[in-house]
Amino acid sequence: MSTNKSDREAQLRAFDETKLGVKGIVDAGVTTIPSIFIHPISKRSLPQNINTSNVDDARFQFPIIDLRVSENDLDHKKKVVDKIREASETWGFFQVINHGIPDIVMEDTLKGVKEFFELDDEVKKGYYSRDYANKRFTYHSNADLYTGPATNWRDTFGCTMIPNPPRPDELPPPCREILPEYTSQVMKLGKVLFGLLSESLGLEQTHLYDMGCAEGLNVSGHYYPGCPQPELTMGTAKHADSVFLTILLQDQIGGLQVLHQDHWVDVPPTPGALVINIGDHLQLVSNDKFISVEHRVLANYKGPRISVASFFTTFFQETSTRFGPIKELLSDANPPKYREITVKEYNTYSLNKGLDGTSALPHFKL
Repeated sequence: MSTNKSDREAQLRAFDETKLGVKGIVDAGVTTIPSIFIHPISKRSLPQNINTSNVDDARFQFPIIDLRVSENDLDHKKKVVDKIREASETWGFFQVINHGIPDIVMEDTLKGVKEFFELDDEVKKGYYSRDYANKRFTYHSNADLYTGPATNWRDTFGCTMIPNPPRPDELPPPCREILPEYTSQVMKLGKVLFGLLSESLGLEQTHLYDMGCAEGLNVSGHYYPGCPQPELTMGTAKHADSVFLTILLQDQIGGLQVLHQDHWVDVPPTPGALVINIGDHLQLVSNDKFISVEHRVLANYKGPRISVASFFTTFFQETSTRFGPIKELLSDANPPKYREITVKEYNTYSLNKGLDGTSALPHFKL
């Protein structure tokens, strides 16, 4: 092993053992970031950025979809289904407004997440763990700390809320009441979205839901502290989500970017909106009709940036359900492109691979 590599591993272990995450580094008053956080330049700067707030090119207008649908207004519902189909096939991302989750619930969720990460150090350390398979609430920094090529400027907690939610005492006080409330709202919205996505694939409205796309939900809170040298690192490196669907609640700081037509496009923070993205599993079961697209989060001076990602997946839980391309979508002209997998098999491979900027999907192609 080269000195470089062993040095890096020693630094990673030392960082991990503090159990204080990136926030601990910032609280210590650093003005230069530790070398484990420096990303290779090619990963940071290319391809070019597009700021959607001042771009006229329609190709880069980030899709925003109004979900207020009356069952009686079939014309409007058809338009919504068409917009979701187009966004899922071309962007893999869209924002939704009038989605039914009250503003106060979203505000309290962001507040609870922020307050967790700003708990007293000794209290917060008690939740620190890398045992993602057996603990229902884990706080850590960088799930792929030891496998990814560079460390991201971000701390996270992950919580399995469905199918076996934690007991109230397993949740930290700042999130104890709001996380279950937010989860119930997200599950309702998820059912609506899976219905619209099913219809946009030409399937029965309940198809994706009935096949098990919503049988697991993990809610992850992300805390991106202000960074003294944001140009050297990333909040989250380029990756695609190894889930069926992600519903993202974010504050107004910005920094999320989506790779669209070889450009990094800013996802404009829209008050009251939620960001939705197609995950790898939905690309797999739709046989590449919908796309799971790479995205990243820039580090920033301001901080902290708070976001809450709700992942429809059973992650590392043991389930017997196997997922492959949906039979109704297949034909001689459109044969299956992927083998059947369990969600655990996919996520185990994905975590071991680390956020290295490449998709895990090709590994499961036929």
